[in-house]
Amino acid sequence: MSDNSPETKGQPAIGEAALFAMCPRCGARTLFDGWIKFADKCSACGLDYARFNVGDGPAAFLTMVVGAIVVALALWLQLSVEPPWWVHALLWVPLTIAGVIGGLRLTKAWLLVSEYRRGAEEHRHDGSDLS
Repeated sequence: MSDNSPETKGQPAIGEAALFAMCPRCGARTLFDGWIKFADKCSACGLDYARFNVGDGPAAFLTMVVGAIVVALALWLQLSVEPPWWVHALLWVPLTIAGVIGGLRLTKAWLLVSEYRRGAEEHRHDGSDLS
């Protein structure tokens, strides 16, 4: 293990931490402060979540994946059973919302835990490299 990566003994695995929104340092379930908003810091160990740059990559990727799955299933249902339009509305709108929100929680948590394990954090320029 390199010198700049945090010690992983006693910490949850990446998949477990992402699935249960656990702090990558102490394992407390304090990663989110809302449905998809990260908490400012861990209330158990004080790890500052704001120093990690998760960004919007998971949202864009996940929207395309969930959208493709929902459209494929909706087409299959329409061609197989030909239900009325309201069945599509009752079925696909909640499933799309649940898929995107659930997927965002999972992918954002996985990315933050991965960044923590690799010692990555947002770059802060202090001007020391200017001549």
